[in-house]
Amino acid sequence: MTMTVRFGTDGIRGRAYEEITVDLAYRLGRAVALVFSVPVFVGYDTRVSSPELARAVLAGLSDGGAAAINLGYFTTPGVAVIAQQRGGAGIVVSASHNPYYDNGLKVLGVGGAKLDHATEQAVTHALNDAASPTSVDFVEVPVDPTAEHDYAVHLRHLVPGNVSSLRLVLDCANGAASHVAHELFEGTGANVTTLHDHPNGRNINDHCGSTDVTDLRAKVLELGADLGLAFDGDADRLIAVDHEGHVRDGDDMMVLFALDFLERHVRDAGLVVTTMSNLGLRQALATSGLAIVETDVGDRNVLMALEERSWTFGGEQSGHLIFRDLAPTGDGLLTGLMLCDLVARRGPLASQAREAWRRVPQELINIDKAAFDEEKVHTLYDELRARYAVADDDVRLLVRPSGTEPVVRVMIEALDGDFVSEFTNRLRSCFEVSGVS
Repeated sequence: MTMTVRFGTDGIRGRAYEEITVDLAYRLGRAVALVFSVPVFVGYDTRVSSPELARAVLAGLSDGGAAAINLGYFTTPGVAVIAQQRGGAGIVVSASHNPYYDNGLKVLGVGGAKLDHATEQAVTHALNDAASPTSVDFVEVPVDPTAEHDYAVHLRHLVPGNVSSLRLVLDCANGAASHVAHELFEGTGANVTTLHDHPNGRNINDHCGSTDVTDLRAKVLELGADLGLAFDGDADRLIAVDHEGHVRDGDDMMVLFALDFLERHVRDAGLVVTTMSNLGLRQALATSGLAIVETDVGDRNVLMALEERSWTFGGEQSGHLIFRDLAPTGDGLLTGLMLCDLVARRGPLASQAREAWRRVPQELINIDKAAFDEEKVHTLYDELRARYAVADDDVRLLVRPSGTEPVVRVMIEALDGDFVSEFTNRLRSCFEVSGVS
């Protein structure tokens, strides 16, 4: 009897071959074939388990009667673009920013869009009812030889600005961007140096990419580059490093893009952020006339809020930025091109960020879910608030289980940096044995 499977905030994710099994991948293909009556495009990242799991997905799709197209190593947003261009749905085998030993399965709806809740529920029911394969000796499906070029051409068409004056460093996280990023950005005329673009199946996100910009920062400073761009394993997010070596996350970029869009009247007067976005972002945009709506964490939640309001721009602090009038989902490569264009037009990223906003002290602590005790967190928070006499509007605590990892994320921010430091240090002491990071 198969175990009931549920989708998390970003598809189904877990240990490869333990939770994300060949059987599960095959049954997901069967389920998507049942729910959708369009071609289904399958892409996968560079972790060692991805090709085999993708073969199972493709077999399930074919056995379910769907036209299954193998895109090979491909970014998640790239699969969405191809699905949009060619009138299909998509499945991505990837665990995004997780280590190589994890993997995941994401389903993209018709046109490459994130699934709405009703469609996700239909896929879930079909998945849990789907039959297992009678054999795991799956037929190899040839890779579409045109899709990657079509995707790169499409991105360049969306952002045609002249960025040839820039010197760039790209960190591809040894992930899906490794197969397309250098050619894409070199095609802009920029001087491009690439790091971590030699995946071996086990080095994806390993001390590189958007979760660890140490090497990127060092190379930007060594070369005197204008900008460093770090992607995650499936390239749907971007973290930047400016020419001074400062790390610039999604909040930095959202403030700068929003102000630029307002000045040029190229986007509407609304921005969607998540609960993780820094208080300083809201303060910086308070007098701009820009309406700000906050959602729960997850780029799908951002996208749904944008669609409900017919707005076009929003994102997450983690670097998932959505330009809804340009792409069906967040795309780190697109965001990188947009950021290069912004720097080429308006000057150094460091100067722009300093002039635009001030980040409020904020810390994010990940605590092993098995050892977590929420009462301890709130007791410490109440104690320190009373001692520091912190006003309601000057402090914020957010506690939420991760949808992608077995941890609970605790975010604390306050105008008083000493409050944040003491809370963080004491919380780390509290859960010292649980692997706080």
